[in-house]
Amino acid sequence: MNKKLKLWELNRKTEGEYREQKKFPIVVVLDDIRSLNNIGSFFRTADAFNIEKICLCGITATPPHRDIHKTALGSTETVQWEHHKNTLSCIKDLHKDGYEICVIEQTEETTLLQEVSTLPKRPTVLIFGNEVNGVDQAVVDFSNRVIEIPQFGTKHSLNVSVCAGIVLWEFCKKFMK
Repeated sequence: MNKKLKLWELNRKTEGEYREQKKFPIVVVLDDIRSLNNIGSFFRTADAFNIEKICLCGITATPPHRDIHKTALGSTETVQWEHHKNTLSCIKDLHKDGYEICVIEQTEETTLLQEVSTLPKRPTVLIFGNEVNGVDQAVVDFSNRVIEIPQFGTKHSLNVSVCAGIVLWEFCKKFMK
């Protein structure tokens, strides 16, 4: 028999322990995300995958907010975050700091998600875009790489926070080795 674990059996870190532990060198940038529930989901996923920080850009709302908290479940208190009025200036600063800038988008030339394991292991920015318009074209133009999740159905789109979970797992695997 394979017994399910109770919450108290998971050996979860305290908020202080989490803040102090070494993070994966991944920064998530949200470019004009409008849904507060999606923003909260990004925080929760960022906590789960131990990323460095989230940059909330443009119209992306910031904590504290009741609707962000609904899906974040307290992770706005553990995940480092900052707000920037402009996504392009945010990623230009991160690029100067040595990060590779990766946009999660569908464009003419992309790196498929299953190929990221072959990329060099270096600090990375992952940019996720607006639920309707995606990532701003100027941000795409500035990026070092465009990452695409292969899809095989009729829609060719995923909810942006679902997309984050898939992409973050693939990038975190690189730093676990």
